Amino acid sequence: MSTDATSSASPQAPADGHRYSPALAGQIETRWQVWWDEQGTYHIPNPSDPIFDASRPKFYCLDMFPYPSGAGLHVGHPEGYTATDIVCRFKRMSGYNVLHPMGWDAFGLPAEQYAIQTGVHPAITTRRAIDNFRRQLKRFGFCYDWSREFGTIDPDYYRWTQWIFLQIYNAWFDAEQQRARPISELVDEFAAGKRRVRLNPAATEYTGAGDLPGGTRMAPWNELDADVQRMIIDSYRLAYAARQTVNWCPKLGTALANEEVIDGRSERGGFPVFRKPMRQWMFRITAYADRLLDALADVSWPESTKTQQAEWIGRSEGAEADFPILDQEGHPSGQALRVFTTRPDTIFGATYMVVAPEHPLVDEAIESPTPETDEARLRAYVESARNRSDVERMESKEKTGVFTGRFVKNPATGEPIPVWTSDYVLMGYGTGAIMAVPAHDDRDWAFAKQFDLPIVQVVEPANGQAPDDKPFCDEGVAINSANEAVSLNGLPTREAKRLTIKWLECKQIGTRRINYRLRDWLFSRQRYWGEPFPIVWDARGNHHAVSEDHLPVTLPDMADYAPVESDDPQPLLGKATEWLSTTAGQVGVRELDPATPVTRETNTMPGWAGSCWYYLRYCDPHNAERFVGEEAERYWMGSQQARGHEGTGVRSNGATKGTSSPRDESEPRSGSATQGGVDLYIGGSEHAVLHLLYARFWHKVLFDLGHVSTDEPFGKLFHQGLITSFAFQRSDKTLVPADEVWELQYNDESGGFAKAKPALGDAMSCGIDAPDLPKEIYETLTKTGSAFVRFGSNADVIAGHLRDVELLTQITAKMSKSLKNVVNPDDVIAEYGADTFRLYEMYMGPLEASKPWNTRDIIGLFRFLQRAWRLCIDENTGHVHTSAQADAGTEKLLHRTTHRVGRDIEKLSFNTAIAGMIEFVNAASTLTSDQMDRFVRVLSPFAPHMAEELWHRLGRQGASGSVALQSWPTYDEAMLVDSEIEIPVQVLGKLRSKITVPADAGEDAVRRAALADPRIAELIAGKTVRKVIIVPGRLVNIVAN
Repeated sequence: MSTDATSSASPQAPADGHRYSPALAGQIETRWQVWWDEQGTYHIPNPSDPIFDASRPKFYCLDMFPYPSGAGLHVGHPEGYTATDIVCRFKRMSGYNVLHPMGWDAFGLPAEQYAIQTGVHPAITTRRAIDNFRRQLKRFGFCYDWSREFGTIDPDYYRWTQWIFLQIYNAWFDAEQQRARPISELVDEFAAGKRRVRLNPAATEYTGAGDLPGGTRMAPWNELDADVQRMIIDSYRLAYAARQTVNWCPKLGTALANEEVIDGRSERGGFPVFRKPMRQWMFRITAYADRLLDALADVSWPESTKTQQAEWIGRSEGAEADFPILDQEGHPSGQALRVFTTRPDTIFGATYMVVAPEHPLVDEAIESPTPETDEARLRAYVESARNRSDVERMESKEKTGVFTGRFVKNPATGEPIPVWTSDYVLMGYGTGAIMAVPAHDDRDWAFAKQFDLPIVQVVEPANGQAPDDKPFCDEGVAINSANEAVSLNGLPTREAKRLTIKWLECKQIGTRRINYRLRDWLFSRQRYWGEPFPIVWDARGNHHAVSEDHLPVTLPDMADYAPVESDDPQPLLGKATEWLSTTAGQVGVRELDPATPVTRETNTMPGWAGSCWYYLRYCDPHNAERFVGEEAERYWMGSQQARGHEGTGVRSNGATKGTSSPRDESEPRSGSATQGGVDLYIGGSEHAVLHLLYARFWHKVLFDLGHVSTDEPFGKLFHQGLITSFAFQRSDKTLVPADEVWELQYNDESGGFAKAKPALGDAMSCGIDAPDLPKEIYETLTKTGSAFVRFGSNADVIAGHLRDVELLTQITAKMSKSLKNVVNPDDVIAEYGADTFRLYEMYMGPLEASKPWNTRDIIGLFRFLQRAWRLCIDENTGHVHTSAQADAGTEKLLHRTTHRVGRDIEKLSFNTAIAGMIEFVNAASTLTSDQMDRFVRVLSPFAPHMAEELWHRLGRQGASGSVALQSWPTYDEAMLVDSEIEIPVQVLGKLRSKITVPADAGEDAVRRAALADPRIAELIAGKTVRKVIIVPGRLVNIVAN
């Protein structure tokens, strides 16, 4: 098809003539969306393609790809997509090769639950949802390269997800080199005697298929039994199988992450959740804790997100210390309770101990109770704690606990102190036990107050006295901290910490230690709709990797995928008996005889799996030989600096002397490619921790193994704000569905009648006799002019029975089906057009701010487009205006607008960029053909359909066709500087006039101009000018009497 679309773009008068109307907008938008698809306007070739232009720098811009739900998009979804679209269009016009892809995060629990509810297979419902999402996104005119589209449910995609899992499975983390290495290299080092043969010391407990046989001695590698060798190797793998206590939801039939459990119930569905030990696949993400934490300094991310990730990793420096456990006679039993503390300097103030309910000491106290043990209460408490997630336990403000009946000796004071159990201590953090110092810890203080335990102050402020009514938790000076061997008294906290650790190590009862809040990543789900693991099990309980040439392991086609509600976990894939059983030869397990029966892994991967690496596949989505080609990965994920393209500011595109590009001197928010990785990644802040952390972990492993060229996946990250909708609540804070709410409007000229109409629409309205309303509502109406109400079933507006009506308060809330305040973008586009929708979303406020959607405000942006249209098009004929003469003021403002819009796009300040264009359109009365050319290019990132239409009507398409492929207009720096400025003039502090003077006028010239101004001269006639105060460039104040 020819790139000349003039014929298709020729004026066609709809019913309302050539005026820019919703009908005309619809025609224009449909026409150009089809044309862009046919032309492949937004297709970007890869470096290996013959037509690729390697001289241009790259810009890789990525949206967090959506989960395609059956409900489709609401108006909040396109906010981030519109922002990236504007940036990508601007970058393309500024000389960049732009990669802007889109796809679908389509596996996961929501699709499976929806399929169970509807009785339609998730493969069908998900494909339908994808088709609907794609249709909706295309209506916005986004410049995605759709040739790169894929879904995580595509076997050609999840083949490589499984391949990456095997890379992690077949790798271990070398703590000395601080990187992942192939597991084969570990075996070679063991065999060569270069590394001590032992279980992985970094594993807190053995996490293989079983314990080492009793009495096993570590001999030279080649002398060990094959099963022992396998167990040792498995303890080092970055992907390993282990029995873990998980959040089991019988109703959903799967284990849930801590973040998916709220108040003991599943976040989705609200079903009861119980703690249960199960075999799970885990990722040893804890090995990367320091690297994940340290690398946050190297990425341009919001500080709040960096902080959330740092807190999630939770690096804590401190010490471990042993507290001898006492027998019933108060003598040391020969065992010790080991604790981790970040404040070893406060050990003299430890007045009790707290252990997690899962701690072995609690089990021992139940099995061998002392006279002081309340066994029944202790059992009940442990059972109750088992059903609460770690997140719930940490966030709970109420402190609960039970005395175990056990005592330990404080090694610093020699005093016996009681051991309690409480669910605010987690078995997974530190040692599962803490020394409680209530004088200097908020939680310990609350617990001590709750159970009347002693509080001993051992730290005081360096200047002043510690409060009596709350703990002093800051650093200070040690007091009451001395025994015969060591004295901390008078030492500042840091020095006291150092000396305490030295004392513990000298006595061999403790050591310096670094701990992390981060836990290894539970990577199993017991559901159907997820990626199968490329793992099989033999009859002896050993796991084996499916060979790479047998990937993908595809999901079986199951008619029955509903989970069985059971306390005994049964993964759904276990029902697929034909798929389940196979042989080693059929899956390429070479270490077994090909005829050996094996069973496939029946867990599936979690919804996170596909999103951990999709940004890499976009670089080379059709590669059948590799998960991403090396050349494509190095180009799209590498840094600009490495390729000789400094920074990400816009190139001048051959601008001559006296012109400049809109490069802002401050760091542009639209990305700095010098860091490598994706140049701009935009998505919701709800993914600030898990998705981003997991993707970083996968990427670092791939980097260590030589599969990618950068250490971090996302160089620049930005979170768009939430678009909310109005919601309505009663006085008791309960919410009312928006479609049941009416807005009453009233004024003194309404003749006693209040106008009533639906609160969230412009549907039919009616009049209500205002005095007939309840007193509270009538008073609100007369005072404020409006009120939001809900009419009850007994309120008859027509008959005047208005007592059954309640006053509501309007608030903003997240859009939800239950509140019926969801706005469908299809409806808005049908009424105003996609260009108006795009402009409104970007004009609502700063991109990062939360903003309430109000359909009534859209009309202002539609009228802006109408004015822009009239500047270029004669509404009587539909032809381009041709008679305009160049106006110096308009020309200067156009240069300023070009600079301002480009600068604001770089800063992601789209609302101010649109404000600049509105200012220009309002000021300009006519435009020359050349001015139209430049203005249309400035408008095109924001309203691409109108811009394309105008570009072709101007006859500018030429060989390159689309306006999207043109260069960003240049501007003259001199035009940005005012030659004259206007200065207000005051007399005795009151504004009396304004004067216009040269921008470089000195104070004498300004003084003369002010005194010579006719109005000022008249005001000061006959008076003595005492003083003339000049604020350069801003103000003149004349004192005269």
